[in-house]
Amino acid sequence: MKHFSNITKFTRPEDGLRAVVERVPQAKALAASWLVRLRPLALLLYGLRRRIATVTVAVVAVSLLAHVMFGANGMVVYRQKRAEYQALQKEIERVQQENLRYTQQIQGLQSDQKAIEKEAREQLGYARPGEYVYVAPPPPAKPAPPANRSARK
Repeated sequence: MKHFSNITKFTRPEDGLRAVVERVPQAKALAASWLVRLRPLALLLYGLRRRIATVTVAVVAVSLLAHVMFGANGMVVYRQKRAEYQALQKEIERVQQENLRYTQQIQGLQSDQKAIEKEAREQLGYARPGEYVYVAPPPPAKPAPPANRSARK
């Protein structure tokens, strides 16, 4: 209660009203001094009201533009997502083509004897009697690079 030591308790409500009425002239003087101090600032703000409004609208417009361009769902993010979408669409198309090719290959292996023979010759290295299968030798392995500079000399 140290902060409120200058507050007095009145026993009757009339005493409180009397104390307020006694201080009205002091309050009027205080308000008048504030008006004298603040009047030039108020007049200045009133004179600059159009400039203040223009600057405020410009700041709001710039902030809105920045939000539309660079915000969480802005144009930059939209373009990135659109490019990603197009790349994924191309990938889906490529995978569907590959899937179609494999499906056709499976159907051919299930029904066509020539396709079965072709796969047997290519992948298993089978040959008919009297045929020779040529298998190319693997390319020579490159020697490992030297571990340090002194080994290069």
